[in-house]
Order: sequence, then C-alpha cells, then structure tokens
Amino acid sequence: MSTTHLESDAESVTFTDLSRNPKGVAAKAASLGRLRVTHRDAPDMVLSTADYAEHAEENLSTASRLFLALMKQDEGARSLLLALPEVFPWVRHLDEGDIREFTVELVGALSDAAELGANETAHRAIVSWRATARINADPDQLRDALRPLAGADLGPVEAHT
Repeated sequence: MSTTHLESDAESVTFTDLSRNPKGVAAKAASLGRLRVTHRDAPDMVLSTADYAEHAEENLSTASRLFLALMKQDEGARSLLLALPEVFPWVRHLDEGDIREFTVELVGALSDAAELGANETAHRAIVSWRATARINADPDQLRDALRPLAGADLGPVEAHT
C-alpha cells in the first residue's frame, strides 16, 4: 500500500534526471509540490516543498485527532466501526472483537504517525490485520494456523515493544 499518491508519468523523473539537471528537477518539484524520483537500483524517493510536506503533516494530524476524539464517544466509535468495512472490505473475515482491536490499533497508529512521525506503525497494523483476515478467509490456512504444534518447544518468545 502506497501512501504517496503520484499517478502520472508527468509527475516523476529518474534519478539520472535529478543528477543531470538538479535545477530543472527542483523547479518541477516546486511547481507540483512533490515529485517522485525513480531509481533503478534503490527505492523511489519523493521531493517535495516544505509547504507541501507541512500541509500533509497538518492534514494527518487533524484527521488523527478527529478519529481519537470520535473513539472517546460511543456514537463516534460506533460510526468508525460501521465505516471500517467500506474502507477495508476484508474486515468481514475478522470477528467483532478483532474488528474493535484493529480499529483501536489503527487509530493509535495514525496518532503515532501524526504526532511522532512513526509512519510505519499504521502500515504495519493494516498489513498485519489484513494477513489475519486472509488466514481467516481460507479454511485450510485457518485450520493450519490453529493446529497445535506437536510437542515442539520453540523456547521463549522475545516481545518487542
């Protein structure tokens, strides 16, 4: 899932373009607000103006705070739970308790992204819960996942928080 929404080829340049014509690429990035820089041997990058990045952060912070405020009210939390299947259709494969847990985790992760810059947290929550839903949707995978390990002691588990 990509959080950078740059759709057309006109909104991207190659890393070679950047190295050969940095002023032209910078001008293009400034006019667009942000610009994807593709790289053959490394992850793509995004150049953006400071204003664009600040507005994006402000938008995320506002949305995050709104969701947190809604979660504190019974009707707001209910509305979020009702909206979740429209945003994430795969939640239909989670039980009611898991849907609530996913909602709380997601809203917290969005808050972490907005307030702490911890952008991977929301992505990780979505990917993890989608994987759980995928297992629940496949009876064979679910049966395998629920099967006890036949006497195998895998030792202590280290928890990372």
